[in-house]
Amino acid sequence: MRKLELLSPAGDMERLKMSVLYGADAVYLAGTSFGMRSFAGNFSPEELPRSVALAHSHGVKVHVTVNTMPRGDEVPKLPAHLELLDGAGVDALILADLGAFTLAGKYAPHCQRHISTQQSISNSVCARAWYDLGASRVVLARELSLEEIARIREETPRALEIETFGHGAMCVSYSGRCLLSNYMTGRDSNRGACAQPCRYQYALMEEKRPGEYFPVFEDEKGTYILNSRDMCMIDHLDDLMNAGVDCIKIEGRAKSAYYAAIVTGAYRHAIDAVQQGLPVDPVWREEVERVSHRIYSTGFYYGFPGQYTESSRYIRQWQVCAIVQDCDGDGWATLSLRNKFSAGDQVELVGPDTRPFAFEAPVMKDEAGQSLDQPRTPQMVFRMQLPKPVPPYSILRRAVELSAK
Repeated sequence: MRKLELLSPAGDMERLKMSVLYGADAVYLAGTSFGMRSFAGNFSPEELPRSVALAHSHGVKVHVTVNTMPRGDEVPKLPAHLELLDGAGVDALILADLGAFTLAGKYAPHCQRHISTQQSISNSVCARAWYDLGASRVVLARELSLEEIARIREETPRALEIETFGHGAMCVSYSGRCLLSNYMTGRDSNRGACAQPCRYQYALMEEKRPGEYFPVFEDEKGTYILNSRDMCMIDHLDDLMNAGVDCIKIEGRAKSAYYAAIVTGAYRHAIDAVQQGLPVDPVWREEVERVSHRIYSTGFYYGFPGQYTESSRYIRQWQVCAIVQDCDGDGWATLSLRNKFSAGDQVELVGPDTRPFAFEAPVMKDEAGQSLDQPRTPQMVFRMQLPKPVPPYSILRRAVELSAK
């Protein structure tokens, strides 16, 4: 069975650390320009070399998105940006525009060139054409089935790597080529500024009754005109491998560090088990339910998924309490508070290569050594004795009913 690379999101330095420590083989991120997620946080020119060095120190590759469609007045700035990425030691560039692709070959000669899903590569002729131009990898359109992917694999050079999305949000437009955001808000989704109007609540207004809004309902639970489920392929990794996929990508550069950690960790353990011919521990399938998400589906891999009409809301049933900064051999840990919780609460702890375990939160101590029933100040540092030692960046969380988006 082929080795499957796990590619995880890194929207900023904290999310980069989580993806790296929780088991990513590679991370994808962006500078402050030319990336498709301009609101993700991203990395300044000063941060880029540090982020690459951090990832490389853990044996993790760095892919940088340069996948917007630059306008004429932006192109003169592109060579300097590409030279910056090349000098920082970036392993690969994710590109969509043919001009940017050509410039990358000239100004970032040490970086591999990967073709973004924005190019909507849906057949072997297109994939081979990019390979002939110098691409080392194609990120296929998300609308392809496993059968179509297998055919592309059979009909393209083995040296051309195939990457597909395996987990995360699905766009209602073909491979993210949406015009709705630009039309409604002036924010162009194809230039990294999507306002996600497919998540809005809509009403109907009759021409001769201005100002009178009528709710649009498909049933008593609401409307699903633009509703899209999230993708989850953690139960089908063997099928992806057998279809010839080289890399599975987790969507989510704009999502939280908690999301990056939990989903990366779950897929890391699942991939390792499948590649060793072992059953996947059910706990890792349960982990992907512990992040904010819409009802899961398998996307288009097994045919047209159909529309889900039970709910358009996000499921949010778990909350991060604190992040472990360090922990000694007796389990005494220093933590940084994220959300309030109290001694006596039932909490869980999960960490890099650490199976989640539950316990009752004990009385804590502040930095002065005074007992605390409840740490209160955001980012407050406090001490707690855990049932066992855990590595830094382990996450303390609890189940909680939160309002849906």
